[in-house]
Amino acid sequence: MPRHILAPSLKEKDENGGLRFLSTWGTTTPPEQIVVNGPYQIASYEPSQRLTFKPNPHYWRREEGREEGLGPLPRIQRIIMQIVESDTSQMIRFRSGELDSLEVKPEAFPLLKQEEKRGQFTVYNGGPSSDSRLLSFNLNRASRDGKPLVDPIKSQWFNEQRFRQAVAYGLNRQQMQDNIFRGIGAVQDSPLDVTSPYYAEAGVPRYDYDPAKAKALLQEAGFTYDQRGGLRDRQGNPVEFSLLVKSEEKVRVDMAAQTVQDLAKLGMKANLEVISFNTVLQKLDRSDWDAYVGGFGGGNPEPHSGFNIWSSTGFLHQFNQRPQDMTGVTGWVVSDWEKQIDQLFAQGVSELDDAKRKPIYAAFQKLAMEQLPFIYLVKPLQLEAVRDRVQTIQYSSLGGAFWNLEELTLTNETN
Repeated sequence: MPRHILAPSLKEKDENGGLRFLSTWGTTTPPEQIVVNGPYQIASYEPSQRLTFKPNPHYWRREEGREEGLGPLPRIQRIIMQIVESDTSQMIRFRSGELDSLEVKPEAFPLLKQEEKRGQFTVYNGGPSSDSRLLSFNLNRASRDGKPLVDPIKSQWFNEQRFRQAVAYGLNRQQMQDNIFRGIGAVQDSPLDVTSPYYAEAGVPRYDYDPAKAKALLQEAGFTYDQRGGLRDRQGNPVEFSLLVKSEEKVRVDMAAQTVQDLAKLGMKANLEVISFNTVLQKLDRSDWDAYVGGFGGGNPEPHSGFNIWSSTGFLHQFNQRPQDMTGVTGWVVSDWEKQIDQLFAQGVSELDDAKRKPIYAAFQKLAMEQLPFIYLVKPLQLEAVRDRVQTIQYSSLGGAFWNLEELTLTNETN
């Protein structure tokens, strides 16, 4: 980061008493004031519409042995990043030629694959995505001003380990892969991606579809079934809760819909709430939710990249989120297994010997899959369609089509 621009802001306070560093650059900052060290800098920003980039004249990288006729890096002289929220709108704009690239969703793959030649684009396949799709229950037991963040009756269910394990056995994830993902997905059985050198399979529990085992676990935990097959807890309360999912991603909504069906077979009633992504985030931030089908973006082979998710005080520790404003909050509890994960991450990041790090993160995976704060579902394949006019693509499942953006060229284009 540029010391000559940002260093003073580490000593100054804003009107709210916080460090000015945190608000020095924002969406209202004139682009020319933002210093970058990448190949491109912001030329303009139109909120909710587009970002336009131009080459950074001070970019540090230089070509070695460049071919005749190719200019200095970066080679493409203008990049426009369109802000398009829905999958449907993105698909329409790509097929019309307005967009040069598109993340290919499973439901769109058959159509786009047929259109490759006519549309003059290529669908690249990088194998299983590093993204995660998951079901999670709210384990937060805190209260604010005497009112529990989660209904105490539901909280007892959610914090019962056998309840979460039963749900995991009761979800037909293979059916999700076959029907929703059209077979172009992969069932996920660990918080770490299989491409990570720290991925552990031995000793890590798996939850293949087994509704009989799911029901046995629920009954072992004190749940019973009424005459209509409905699940009830020890006090006779019917097991019913809300299930959030963002509306902008069709595949995720379909996964949530199947989750509702699978849970019904276990006697549970999940009331699906399909709402905007921003509303989902607000509810997660306030711990105003029962369960949700969500996900996390592209992971990293380095396990510590998930620290904010797994640390008990992390900003993305959604299943037991520490309230940012603790005023009036009582009873926020970090469970023993969460503390163990905290310790494992502290050990893992401080250990430099790779051979010693692997068993640390293997222990983390085992613990995470035993406790199941996140019940992993199916991850898509990393598919991306890119116009053939974009040249020198070296597609990677981790970096996609544009990890070497500064080296890419356009055919028959001058900008």
